[in-house]
Amino acid sequence: MPQPLPLQDFLHADGIILDVRSPGEFEQAHIPGAMNLPLFSNEERARVGTCYKRQGRDAAVELGFEIAGPKFVSFVRRAKQLVGDRPIRLHCWRGGLRSETMAWVLRTAGLSVEVLEGGYKAFRRWCLSTFAETRPIAILGGMTGTGKTYTLHALAARGEQILDLEGLANHRGSSYGALGLPPQPSTEQYENAIAMQWAALDPHKLVWIEAESRTVGCCRVPQAVFAQMERAVVFRIQRTRQERIDSIVDVYGSEDRRGLIEATQRIRKRLGGERTQAAIALLEQGKLAEAFDIVLHYYDKTYTYDLERRSSDSYTIDVSGLLYEEAAGILIEKARFFLSESGLG
Repeated sequence: MPQPLPLQDFLHADGIILDVRSPGEFEQAHIPGAMNLPLFSNEERARVGTCYKRQGRDAAVELGFEIAGPKFVSFVRRAKQLVGDRPIRLHCWRGGLRSETMAWVLRTAGLSVEVLEGGYKAFRRWCLSTFAETRPIAILGGMTGTGKTYTLHALAARGEQILDLEGLANHRGSSYGALGLPPQPSTEQYENAIAMQWAALDPHKLVWIEAESRTVGCCRVPQAVFAQMERAVVFRIQRTRQERIDSIVDVYGSEDRRGLIEATQRIRKRLGGERTQAAIALLEQGKLAEAFDIVLHYYDKTYTYDLERRSSDSYTIDVSGLLYEEAAGILIEKARFFLSESGLG
C-alpha cells in the first residue's frame, strides 16, 4: 500500500481533494477546495463513536464495516462523478481507519488515490503555525464609504499582493455587512482560507490588507495576523462626504429595506435613539442618501476613535474625484516611498 503523503506534498500534489469525514465535520471546516465523500453520515459516526466508548475498538470497527460495506459501490460511483479521470487526494480526521478504508475501496476500483499523513488534524496544525510567519504589511484605511475594498481590488489588478479579509469572510465588516452576501463560514474555515493565502504570499513583497477590527462579522481574524496588522504602516484614503454617501448607496441601494432597517436598529445604542429613528424614517421613504448621511455620524466617530488608538506610522492621502485604479496607483507610489525611507525597500 502506498505511504501517506506529508502535508506539503499533499497540498501541492495533483488531483481533487476528497474529505471522507462526516457531513457535520466537513460543514464545520475543511481544506479549501475539498469535496465531501463521507464514509459515515453524522448519525452513523455517532453510533460508531458510542460503540467504541462502550465496547472497544474491535466492536466499533466491526460496526463501521457493517455500516459502510453495503455502500462501497455508491462510494466508487460518487467518487467517479466528483473527480472524473483526475487523481484523488483523500483524508479523514487524523489519517486513520476512515481514510484507509475509503482509499482501499477506491484503489480497488482502479482509481488513483493518495492519502494525507495525519489527516485534517495535521492540516489544522499547519494553519495555526503559518500565522506566525511575518509578512511586510500595508494597511489600507479610510472612513466608511471611501471605497477601500474597491481600491484593494484595484491594487490586486496592478499586480500588488492583497489579503481580502472581508471577501474571505463574506462580510463587509459593518452592521450592514452581511446584506446581499452568502452565509459566513465558521471561524475555523475562515482561518483555513486565510492560512492558504498567507502561506502563498511572497514574504519579500508588500501585502495590502484593509483595516479591520478583530472580527469581521462573526469571523475572527487570527490573532497572530491581527497583531502584525496592528504594527503595520497605515495608508488612509480620503474622499468627499458626498462621494462616500454615493458609494454606500451604490453598494446597498438595491438591498431589501427591511434588512437595512434592522441593520440600523443594531447600532441604535451608538447612533442614538433620535438619529436612529430619523434614519429609519428616511429608509422607509426610500431616501437612502439622506439616511446614510445620518448613519455616517456613528461610523465616523468609530473611525476617529480607532485613529487615535493606533500608534503605528500612517499616511493620509486625498483621492477625492479619482477612480479606484488611479487611487491604487498613488498608493503604490506612496508605499514605495515609505519603504525606501524606512530602509525596508
